[in-house]
Amino acid sequence: MVTIHDTELKEGIHEAIEKAKALSKPILVSEVKKINEIDPILFFHAGKARYEGERFFWKEGSGNEAFAGIGICGQIQSDQAADRFFLVKKEWEALLEDMVIYNAFSNKGAGPLLFGGFSFDPHKEKTVLWSKFSHSLFHLPLFMYSVVDGEAYLTTNVICTQHDDHTLFEKIEANRQALLKDLETHITNGTNILIKEEEINPGAWKETVESVVNDMKKDLYQKVVLAREERLTFSQKISIEDVLGNLLARQKDSFIFAFEASGDCFIGATPERLVRKEDKTLFSTCLAGSIRRGVTEQEDQQLGKELLQDPKNTVEHHYVVEMITAAMKETCESVTIPDKPVLMKLKDIQHLYTPVTGVANPDTTLLTLVERLHPTPALGGVPTESAMEVIREREELDRGFYAAPIGWMDYRGDGEFAVALRSGLIQGDEASIFAGCGVVQHSDPVSEYEETKIKFRPMRSALGGMKQ
Repeated sequence: MVTIHDTELKEGIHEAIEKAKALSKPILVSEVKKINEIDPILFFHAGKARYEGERFFWKEGSGNEAFAGIGICGQIQSDQAADRFFLVKKEWEALLEDMVIYNAFSNKGAGPLLFGGFSFDPHKEKTVLWSKFSHSLFHLPLFMYSVVDGEAYLTTNVICTQHDDHTLFEKIEANRQALLKDLETHITNGTNILIKEEEINPGAWKETVESVVNDMKKDLYQKVVLAREERLTFSQKISIEDVLGNLLARQKDSFIFAFEASGDCFIGATPERLVRKEDKTLFSTCLAGSIRRGVTEQEDQQLGKELLQDPKNTVEHHYVVEMITAAMKETCESVTIPDKPVLMKLKDIQHLYTPVTGVANPDTTLLTLVERLHPTPALGGVPTESAMEVIREREELDRGFYAAPIGWMDYRGDGEFAVALRSGLIQGDEASIFAGCGVVQHSDPVSEYEETKIKFRPMRSALGGMKQ
């Protein structure tokens, strides 16, 4: 059992209340304690009884970092399209101003941390599917478990106002002890039985691919990414913990995420990092061009060789490399990028992959890069504005958070965002899953349709919607 002793939180809350009275504004208190390492899913599950709908989960691709947040201490949200990245940054900085913090540790991810993301396109008309998610939505958790490089921490965040008194500490401490006690509750694994599946207008989607290809032959644009949706219905309410467990077991090299908002949960396992910031060092990923995995080792190697030599996929990849390299050079003192891609092999699919590293300019923030990089040609197209206009007008799907930046940033300015691919939106006993592909001049609608079916597999499998 995890226990917390000699808490500084009481003292911090008293100080913050006095500050709130003096400054006439809310003050954030944050306390970090080192604890024994546990399974992050256990912590996520422990918050289900009291905080379902107010949780998040994140595991970095290498497995060196994992975060689980419970409850909402503070929230930043907006449906404003203009300056949305700047506004989130501004609100986050305002929340951190004058805070009271007890953190004796230098590890990233311990202390106040904001988790959330942005919609793919705030100018696209929003549908009821994504009604629970604002175009910008971030949560500061009440309680957060972090494990970084084998060291585990519990962060407690409280926002104090001038109207609070000492009873606030008693309430928070009671909730924290109840949460820690719930860590002893075992997760019972269930089985999701698929009872209905619906492809949303596949025929119309293939017709859209064909019309976009015809436009490209007239040199109207070079590439457009088109996405589609499947709707799955199960016999009972879907367990987020079960889906997370499946993703962690089957997609070990991917970023695993879950983000709850008012009862809905956006969840997935994406292979694609958008950008990571550690002090002045920035990391990004060029990931575009894909092919299925082989049944045998020989077939798998042959398919990988075909991917590396395929004109359509190499052109797609080149567009992404060009755009990300340009963005990094605009915001960095120096940039390092390999001459050619290699293969990234995942459970169901393999991709062309090129990593990019840079040293940030003094005025470059994490959200500066997120704004500059989104959407990459792997998610939007080339040229960006023309491709986005095509997606906005012709794609039936409201992407919401699909194919958009999702991730975290801490109070020191570090953090990481991934591109929310291989994902789905869980709503009770139903789930929508999403997949897209890059359409270029030589694309074939049937082949692109088959590619999306491959990209549906990780989420269908994790949900229990297909045989292994």
